[in-house]
Amino acid sequence: MAWEHSRARTSVIEHAALGASLLCLVHCLALPLLIAALPAISSFLPVDSSFHLWMLGFAVPASGLALTSGQAQHGVSWPLLAGMFGLFFLMLGVLAFGGTWAETVATVFGAVLLACAHIANLRLRRAMAPHAHGTSSRRTDANDGD
Repeated sequence: MAWEHSRARTSVIEHAALGASLLCLVHCLALPLLIAALPAISSFLPVDSSFHLWMLGFAVPASGLALTSGQAQHGVSWPLLAGMFGLFFLMLGVLAFGGTWAETVATVFGAVLLACAHIANLRLRRAMAPHAHGTSSRRTDANDGD
């Protein structure tokens, strides 16, 4: 019972972190295109640098929790590593390249990497879920792929 509750809570966190990664990607790609196509809109939708810091403040702990708990559950390390690199590029873009074209490149790359890590983590978690006949499909060290 407690395992089911913990798994459900972690799944919610995983989905929230994935959603935030995808929102970041949409924000990074769509907003610059929209502003470039319609310069008048930029005066109505200013994006303060604090927005990016708030998003990092959510993405880092949510992704960290979801990916580390996923790794503990399924035992596969590469989604956690990919997510760490994704978060690194998000932080690099926001903190080192803020307001430049390099920010967009770094944050888009980081968001794509992070979203891929969350998708892989979700799939691996689902593969671990108990089947109807009560067994688990837990991977063995022999077919781990790490």
